Amino acid sequence: MNQYDTICGPATAIGGAVAVIRIAGPDAIAIGNRIWHGREPLSRECARKMLLGRAGGDHVLAVCMPAPASYTGDDVVEIHCHGGAAAARSVLRTALEAGCRMAEPGEFTCRAFLNGKLDLVKAEAVAEIVAARSDTALRLAERQLAGALSRELQDLRTALVEILAECESHLDFPDEELDWEPDLAAGLDRPIALTERLSASAHAGSVLRDGIRVVIAGRPNVGKSSLMNRLLGYDRAIVTAIPGTTRDTLEEPLTLADIPIRLTDTAGVRDGGDHIEQIGIERSRQTMATAEVIFLVLDASAPAPAAEWAAWQQDPRMLVIWNKIDLVPDRVLPELPVPSVRLSTLTGENLTALADAFRQLVWGSSDWSEPELAVNSRHAAELAVIGQLLPEAAGSLRREEWEVAAIPLRSAIAAVDRITGENADPDLLERIFSRFCIGK
Repeated sequence: MNQYDTICGPATAIGGAVAVIRIAGPDAIAIGNRIWHGREPLSRECARKMLLGRAGGDHVLAVCMPAPASYTGDDVVEIHCHGGAAAARSVLRTALEAGCRMAEPGEFTCRAFLNGKLDLVKAEAVAEIVAARSDTALRLAERQLAGALSRELQDLRTALVEILAECESHLDFPDEELDWEPDLAAGLDRPIALTERLSASAHAGSVLRDGIRVVIAGRPNVGKSSLMNRLLGYDRAIVTAIPGTTRDTLEEPLTLADIPIRLTDTAGVRDGGDHIEQIGIERSRQTMATAEVIFLVLDASAPAPAAEWAAWQQDPRMLVIWNKIDLVPDRVLPELPVPSVRLSTLTGENLTALADAFRQLVWGSSDWSEPELAVNSRHAAELAVIGQLLPEAAGSLRREEWEVAAIPLRSAIAAVDRITGENADPDLLERIFSRFCIGK
């Protein structure tokens, strides 16, 4: 990546109704005029106006966004053409032939960061908006792009810089009668609390961004595959009355209780079965070992419901699902040491109760509310460093060891700057932006 090439790339997925080809860089307007022709040329005078013209043999719209008032901070031209694969690729090919270089993944957003249009936290939010798999994750990413987390980090940095300045004034003017802060260490109480609050949001961030791995387990014919089909809304798994129908794991993504999950159906666990079924059962046990949540399906209509549970070991990851209550609507089921719900995969009765119980198991509370902020794993690692440095600095300040206290304060400020990108090294930027799609 560099800032002197003019780059291009598809800003939308090829194959939709409309495709957008984005061109950015010092020669963007000149190249735009080579490949697009209308009644008036693309220029600063027609900035941000949609103009009708032609590119190749296609009728297209073009818009010119001169620097610095553009997404990247460079001159930007966008060509809006028909979204068929051939039409979009034709425009992209002519842009490359006219002098553009194909953009690397995330290169447009990287330029926006380098040109000061976004800090690194906001830049990461762009990728999170694209990848969001739930409404909550989308709103969280939108708040981050709007600067909610950046403002908190800026407040943290400002507070640390002020304390460091006071600390260094003690070193520079030890004999002067200045208006010293009487309890400089107490000034770190708020930064420490803010660091702890942001760090505590990492779990919510991980769940909403990465999702939860949920495994459906149970004996054969208790309704595991029926549960998967019911949650997905279509027949993904084969369902028959023959025990051992499911021989291998099936995995599908979906959103349950506004939480993105990877749902895995497994072979029924039992003694016996042929060699192939035993391989599937062993794979089921391995899959359960890696699960974050286990939907343990039990048969509510079994002659002895208590024996259904007795075959399993208690696990804090478990949510027991008593299935087939349509067959025994009035049966009193055993009290269990783990959360449980009653439902029918045949009729869909009580699926809402399953979603509520799952939400409570994941968040650890029935009254969980959507977080205003939730840091990602990179932020959390730096905040953990800050969380270790600030108490160390506070101790040195109480002992009036100004020079010693300045060392962790400078390190904490540097950690904040790594989060926001103030002093991000090229390797970090490459790791972050390489995860973006081309065109972003």
